[in-house]
Amino acid sequence: MNVLDYLADGFMTALQWHNIVFAFFGVLIGTAVGVLPGIGPMSGVALLIPVTASMTSGLPPEAAATSSIILLAGVYYGAMYGGSTTSILLNTPGESSSVVTTLDGYQMAKQGRAGPALAIAAIGSFIAGLFALVALVVLAQPLSNVAIKFGPADYFSLMLLGLCAVSGLAGKSITKALIMTVFGLLLATIGMDTVSGVARFTFGIPLLYSGLEFLTIAVGLFALGEVFKTILEKDYNSGPISKIGRILPTKKDFKDSAAPIARGSILGFFIGILPGAGATLASFFSYILEKKVSKNPETFGKGNIAGVAAPESANNAASGGAMIPLLTLGIPGSGTTAILMGALIMYNIQPGPLLFEEHPQVAWGLIASMLIGNLLLLALNMPLVKVFAKVIQTPPKYLIPIIVAISVFGVYAVQVQVFDLILLLVCGVAGFLLARNDFPLAPLVLGLVLGPMIENNMRRALTTSNGDFMIFLQKPMSLAFLIIAALWIVVPILLKRRGKEVVVNEEG
Repeated sequence: MNVLDYLADGFMTALQWHNIVFAFFGVLIGTAVGVLPGIGPMSGVALLIPVTASMTSGLPPEAAATSSIILLAGVYYGAMYGGSTTSILLNTPGESSSVVTTLDGYQMAKQGRAGPALAIAAIGSFIAGLFALVALVVLAQPLSNVAIKFGPADYFSLMLLGLCAVSGLAGKSITKALIMTVFGLLLATIGMDTVSGVARFTFGIPLLYSGLEFLTIAVGLFALGEVFKTILEKDYNSGPISKIGRILPTKKDFKDSAAPIARGSILGFFIGILPGAGATLASFFSYILEKKVSKNPETFGKGNIAGVAAPESANNAASGGAMIPLLTLGIPGSGTTAILMGALIMYNIQPGPLLFEEHPQVAWGLIASMLIGNLLLLALNMPLVKVFAKVIQTPPKYLIPIIVAISVFGVYAVQVQVFDLILLLVCGVAGFLLARNDFPLAPLVLGLVLGPMIENNMRRALTTSNGDFMIFLQKPMSLAFLIIAALWIVVPILLKRRGKEVVVNEEG
């Protein structure tokens, strides 16, 4: 049998009525999980494993495994889409990969363009999911062979490139963006050192041993920061700004979004394949890429639709890409895929090179269900765009308490600790003060996400080389990433200096 025959069998499995129901409930629950900050796809999938086990208890073992993984995968990519809704409407990222969407999505909503922003997020997510499905079928085996060759040194240099590229998210000052990046890295060091077991910067407070919860900081900086800005600067007096105009995107919106969706889908998929990179890095990279290739980079952060289309496409494509190392190598590329792997093992199905031979029904049924799930997501969310867009018309005296309630509930639900609520409040004040003084918040968030990964990969690389730092220059991929990272920082500085010299000479 060839690939198309296996895929046809997969669709026969995925189109069974009970599997369609599982896919529907998966994307429905996933969307809700994405909307609520703090829960996230990882927690959502983990919470539903015992539920799916009881729901499929009457089915044969392989059919039970297929139905369960279809529902859990639906939660995964449903959450990837759902996070965009509150990011656009309330400046509240539902999960980490939606942080970038707040930069332009919320500005579009404030300009009365919440409808087009939500619609493009849904359409971009669907196209990215479709692309990921086709690429998964065609490229799974060759790409998994490439991904497995990535060593710790290559990952370290890739993450370092991500941090250097963060200068593309800078406001008026690259220096301020780099300061915020370093601050994010410093915050990432708080907690127990995973290698030595030593407590770092915990000051004897047991609650800090597990580190700072990422979403607490992100929701505080973006959502509560915006609440404080609205209250303290009396931003709610601007009446006409919250009027909702057109709900569906215009022809110009589609034209402006087409290339970003394509680039975001391709970039997101390939980053998703790399274990540890994940949807958050994919969304940041795609946003930075769009800003670099745009003819009007100054419009980013002010409501550019490409700033919504690219990251939303990238994070959905990345969730499809992450399935490649999981299914073909048995290597989970993220926390969520690790939980999906655990669910498969629970049904005595071992992901890896033999999965497609020994359990084709599970593997191809899951791949086919991704198309059905994405179609269900589009059918579910497009009619609701008009309903969601109305949220922005809610008067601030009602909207602000809603944002605060969602933020507090989402953050408290993660660890049920009052400390997280105090941290949320502190980050809200910090977010307001930093944004007021033109310090970009996104670099801090990226530094916080990449910090542990950078440190772990650096230490793993140095362990293999007996402490020789030359390993980062001896590996071809690592060297290439480091050169690009250095150029990313140096070239803009040289161009800026050259521009100043030209101005001085002309004045002279």
